[in-house]
Amino acid sequence: MTQGLTLLGATGSIGASTLDVVARHSGRFRVFALTAHRSADALLALCLRHAPRYAVLSGLQEDAGLRRRYADAGCRTELLFGAQALEQVAADAECDVLMAAIVGAAGLAPTLAGARAGKRVLLANKEALVMAGPFFMRAVRERGAVLLPIDSEHNAVFQCLPQEAAQLSGRTDVNSVRRILLTASGGPFRSAPLERLTRVTPDEACAHPNWVMGRKISVDSATMMNKGLEVIEARWLFGVAPECIEVLIHSQSIIHSMVEFVDGSVIAQMSNPDMRVPIAHALGFPERIESGAAQLDLAALGQLSFERPDAQRFPCLGLAYAALREGGTAPAVLNAANEVAVAAFLDGRLRYTAIPQVIEHVLRMTPAAAADSLDTVLDADRRARRAATDGVAALMGRAA
Repeated sequence: MTQGLTLLGATGSIGASTLDVVARHSGRFRVFALTAHRSADALLALCLRHAPRYAVLSGLQEDAGLRRRYADAGCRTELLFGAQALEQVAADAECDVLMAAIVGAAGLAPTLAGARAGKRVLLANKEALVMAGPFFMRAVRERGAVLLPIDSEHNAVFQCLPQEAAQLSGRTDVNSVRRILLTASGGPFRSAPLERLTRVTPDEACAHPNWVMGRKISVDSATMMNKGLEVIEARWLFGVAPECIEVLIHSQSIIHSMVEFVDGSVIAQMSNPDMRVPIAHALGFPERIESGAAQLDLAALGQLSFERPDAQRFPCLGLAYAALREGGTAPAVLNAANEVAVAAFLDGRLRYTAIPQVIEHVLRMTPAAAADSLDTVLDADRRARRAATDGVAALMGRAA
């Protein structure tokens, strides 16, 4: 029996990798719905290839012209518009598997809708747990959803934990875990002179040495905010204390993360840096299915190296730990401020080294509240975005 797959964020890099894996197992999966923000032409091409029942353009309002364009191209997919349609397809009874691959806060509501509908949720949107970890995990447990991580680091941790204790529904045996070690590539500026960072361009920040990713997440990797968000995500996924989650720079990106147990054993998950590996693992779980990734040749690689991150070079990592320790809505504030600051940097309106300055300012100016409802979290997100926008404007004014 085939499983219906809804893919949120179909036109991004995770979407492309997911559809590649799905195409290798056409008898096992059928594409039920594909979504994009505004990329109507790219979404149309995917619909013509995969023939989903629904397609969603969440960043556009009802558009009769687009409907006609899809129909004239021979597309029989029903086209939906607006953010509410994301929640509709995520919770639909014909959706068995939800791949949540929308980048940023926009992915929270539809991913939560899928969890509340008891779906098998493949989580590539880390912001859902960064912003709303406690009540998101509560929804997973109460509605009987199955939550499987797609980030290569969290999927690696999941694979290192005993399967019977790692269903991510509150049963992880954290008493046997001493540390979770999340690995990071260190990005393109791991060894660059610190004074050079003030002159970093968006294209340089997006030139990741090992992974092919979107521009926003590439900048997050360069600043290591991406790793900071992953620390927060790991805290809720695996139920461990913040002090039990550490970050190591591993420039080869071969070991994707490790778990150290109380008996001194350390188990690592290794593969070539290819997102089809964690995607195939989650799609097939508990079975193993073909991903299309190249085999790992350790002899050709030669060596694996590790180092601790430099706090001066990567201040965003420290800000993420601080927000996690403060708790409540502080991680949502952190995430919102980062999204605004990174967007300003990519637009050429903010220096690379000013990204953490904006985030730190917003964390100071936006007091944390209890993150006990979606409305509370989204309100904190809105307030933080306003504060970050003001912070960017102030820094631009000083620069002028």
